[in-house]
Amino acid sequence: MKYYLIILGLTFTVLLNNCKSGNTQNNDIVLSAKAFADKMKALPNAPIIDVRTPDEFSKGHIPNAQNVDWNGNDFSEKIASLDKSKPVFVYCLSGGRSSSAASQMRSEGFTQVYELDGGMMQWRSEAQPETTNAQILKQEGMSMAKFEEGLKSDKLVLVDFYADWCGPCQKMKPFLDEIAKENADKVVILRINADDNQELCKELKINALPTLSLYKNKQKVWSNTGFMDKQNIILALQNK
Repeated sequence: MKYYLIILGLTFTVLLNNCKSGNTQNNDIVLSAKAFADKMKALPNAPIIDVRTPDEFSKGHIPNAQNVDWNGNDFSEKIASLDKSKPVFVYCLSGGRSSSAASQMRSEGFTQVYELDGGMMQWRSEAQPETTNAQILKQEGMSMAKFEEGLKSDKLVLVDFYADWCGPCQKMKPFLDEIAKENADKVVILRINADDNQELCKELKINALPTLSLYKNKQKVWSNTGFMDKQNIILALQNK
């Protein structure tokens, strides 16, 4: 009985160590913009995958990145050409799509997937290097002066930073339109496409979508990042 317990204990120890070893082998990690840039320098031959749409990609991307649209029908087919045993970098605009893409890649056998925390929005906010497709002109977007001009109102100004690909943004748009119509005497809603206004978002430190910012007399008095339902938005407006 004594020897049986010893053997059982040794077996448990081996199994426990194997579990721990498995965890330490997990090289999948989410990196800050600086850490992501440093890791790319340390692994210069690792592919960099931009999982945004081709239109987003054309407006600015990390140098040497290749575009594989997460929402495209051939995502799995395209990443299948990559060596699953070697490191790969993945990013999108704010981190949501790249997280989903990285999860799928891991489930398909990729052993080292590095994600950019906060995506291109965070990358741009830290002034990391960026390039555009040479044949496509980058849109100027709204200047800070024009933005501040839009805040001049005797009403509350609710600024909605969104993107066409952003699911929560699309879900919020209908009731934001309703709020604008139902409260036309109290609030003005200014919608700003983050893809078309990269420099403005960088200046305003908009690092994730959707983001709502409420201004009163040109001063920001409230903000929220992430999905928010109609009732809570109305409550926030009433409190200001």
